[in-house]
Amino acid sequence: MFVLTVDQRGSRRDVDRVGDLIAELGDHRLVRPFQRTAGDEMQAVVADPGTVVALALDLVGREHWSIGIGAGAVEEPLPDETRAGRGPAFELARVAVERAKSAPGRVAVEGSDTDLSADADTALTLVAVLLTRRTDEGREAVAQMRRGLTQTEAAKTLGISKQAVSQRLATAGWQVETAGRRLAERLLQKADS
Repeated sequence: MFVLTVDQRGSRRDVDRVGDLIAELGDHRLVRPFQRTAGDEMQAVVADPGTVVALALDLVGREHWSIGIGAGAVEEPLPDETRAGRGPAFELARVAVERAKSAPGRVAVEGSDTDLSADADTALTLVAVLLTRRTDEGREAVAQMRRGLTQTEAAKTLGISKQAVSQRLATAGWQVETAGRRLAERLLQKADS
């Protein structure tokens, strides 16, 4: 099982973004939904490593969050309230979010298998750093690919040539991101076994 503990960065100098984000993230497959735990922090419980990776990298792209992922056991049955959950995954997520506050990419993974969780942490960090360094043009091209468009369709939508889309995707590291996401998912799956 995975617990995500997410903390808003710079919340003392910014508006409270937690409530809006909780509403926006409600469509993901979660065991327990995101819920505010204290002030500018929220938590969710997730079973699927693909969902964990998707959520973590979505939050990285939003640029206001530190993301801690705890991989491990939770006390079952889980209570209805996410914030009332207990177990090693909750504790590990707390450690991870504290580390994420100063980590490159603002994401960190902690698990009971320290080697596997360190590898998952590295994979997610590499993809997160790639995402944060993308240009606006690269983000636009990648967004079209995520919608399931072909490069030809993306070119038409963006009003540029297919070659320009291809170049933007290469510069944005689209293939590297895709491979990194798959690697992070596999490592998280193993870390949770």
